[in-house]
Parts: sequence; structure tokens; C-alpha cells
Amino acid sequence: MKIRKYEYSLNSTWNNFVENSKNTTFLLNRGYMDYHSDRFQDHSLMFYENDKLIALLPANIKDNILYSHQGLTYGGFIVDRNMKTTLMLQIFEELINYLKINNINKLIYKPTPYIYHQYPAQEDLYCLFRYKAELFRRDVSTTIIPKIKIPLSKGRKCGISKARNNELKISSQNSFEKFFEIENQVLKKHGAISVHSAKEMIGLYNNFPNQIKLFCSYKNQDMLAGAIVYVSKNVAHIQYMANSEEGQKIGALDFVINHLIEHEFKDMLYIDFGISTENNGQYLNEGLTFQKESFGGRAVCYDQYQIDISNLPNSIN
Repeated sequence: MKIRKYEYSLNSTWNNFVENSKNTTFLLNRGYMDYHSDRFQDHSLMFYENDKLIALLPANIKDNILYSHQGLTYGGFIVDRNMKTTLMLQIFEELINYLKINNINKLIYKPTPYIYHQYPAQEDLYCLFRYKAELFRRDVSTTIIPKIKIPLSKGRKCGISKARNNELKISSQNSFEKFFEIENQVLKKHGAISVHSAKEMIGLYNNFPNQIKLFCSYKNQDMLAGAIVYVSKNVAHIQYMANSEEGQKIGALDFVINHLIEHEFKDMLYIDFGISTENNGQYLNEGLTFQKESFGGRAVCYDQYQIDISNLPNSIN
């Protein structure tokens, strides 16, 4: 088995493997990953057995720590349907040896949550257990299964009724600039800023027009609320939600989310709202969680593990 550090000349090889893997999304395509390449020192790894590519590890390095890429919410080993538990143990052994040889002191690992798996793919979780990895962070997301959805709360139903009474309309026009004006107005009140700028999101949309969607509610020509959705094979992930002051009064965002659940993504396996936790998972934003759960969502965890490389033997066999 050989490990090769990713470089741009391997772009097509990387992306082709991602496309045919059993546990990844378009976020692990280099066309998405590399939009913030100036912010992170990429140290992604490619694993070969007898010159055949068998696994990818999206990663960056900082202060002698190898991170599952810090620019992504998730992204442990990317594998195809040929991956088996015994082979994954061998891959972990090679990875640990590689880190030791390169004087990398720690591994921070973010497995892809199961809802994104197209086929069972938790071989890495077993290997983490074998290498005594510490679960040091757990964030809580909120997820809906549209085909067996839990009914909306009375508050959400009331908001949708207000929106209909005000004759709001849904549009999927790609007005990202206006959406981010509303988004940044909301975040400013909480002393926060969006992860992406409008310019960055437009660039990502141009790369992935079938995977990045914007749905907004309008009163006449005025955008009142909206949601940016990342669409993968199993999951419609709501990356951003924004609601104007006027929209809050008449259920504009409720109207958008209900449209996604009842119409746009009714045949999707999951609709995921994203995490509602802060401070490495120690603080739960109860108001935000309540809002998401009132649409019928329930908890899915996004975990992070760490392994102190210096304390490990080269092999666990």
C-alpha cells in the first residue's frame, strides 16, 4: 500500500473517485474544496493498493496536526463499495505510520454522517475505536425524513397560513446577492457573519448548478426570505436560511421550508437543517433547535475524534 499527497495534477483522479464513492457528496469534489484553498494548507491524502486508488482523505495541516479538512463540515475517508473492514484497518495502520514518519502529532477526524452514505460505510468508526480515538466534539443537526415526516407544529402551520393569506410566491431564481443582504442583516444582530460571501456562493453555484439551489419567498417583487440548499444523492441540506423583518411577521421562511418538504424534496431520503451547536458542541442554541424541530426534524450527530499519534504503536495487530 502507498500513500500519495494530493496535488493539482491529480484533480481528475480525485474527482472521479469521489463521484463513484459510497459515502461522499459534491463538497468533497475539488471544485468545491478548493474555493478556499488560500485559507488552508491542503494535505489531502490518496491511498493506493497495487497502484489502484482505494481511498481518499480530504485534509489540511496546521501546527503539526492533520485535520479532516477544516473548511468542511465533514469528510473522513472517502471509499467505494469495495472497501471492507479489514482493508480499512490496514489503511489506518498506513496512515498512522505516515503521520509518525512526517512528525505529525495528532489526527483530528470528522467522519461523514450516515445520512450521506449511499451504502453502509462506517468501517472508519470501527478503526477509530481500535486506535482508541477520543470523541471530543459532538454537534447536533436536525433532520427530516420526508416520507415518514412528523407533522408541523401549530406555530409553523400558523406561519404558513399567514404567508398564503399574504399571497407570497416561491421562486428559485438565483438572486444570491439579495439573499445574502438579508442573511447578513440577520447575522449582524447576533454578531456573526456568513461562512460564504455572495461572490463565493455564486462561484460555487457556477461550478455546481445542479447541486446548489436557492429558494425564496416573494411578496410582489420583494424577496422576504429564502434558503440555500445543497443537494446530494440522499440529502437536501439547508446550508443557509434567511428571513427579513417583514418576512418574520408573515411566515415567509416557514412558507419556503414547507415548500421544500412538501414539494421540492418530498422524494429525498433526508432533509437536513445543519447543526445548532456552538463552542465545540458544548452549547445548544435551543431557539434554533426548536425552530428546526418544529418542522418535524429530529437529531443527527456530527462527530469529531482525535488521536494522539505519539502514544500509539505502529500496529494494533
